[in-house]
Amino acid sequence: MPKLKTSSGAKKRFKVSGGGKIIRSHANKGHILTKKTRKRKNRLGKSTVISAADHKKISRLLPYA
Repeated sequence: MPKLKTSSGAKKRFKVSGGGKIIRSHANKGHILTKKTRKRKNRLGKSTVISAADHKKISRLLPYA
């Protein structure tokens, strides 16, 4: 069987933690930040684990992760 290719878009957007969980960053932190509260902006800056519903889809895009 041939080698599988990792999705270029996915490798830029997701990382795998030591425990095997897939980590993503939040959206909406790029611009129009004046109307967003400090609390909201701080939360958006932190990364989080992907939802269980998306795990299967994203794992396929990162075959060697």
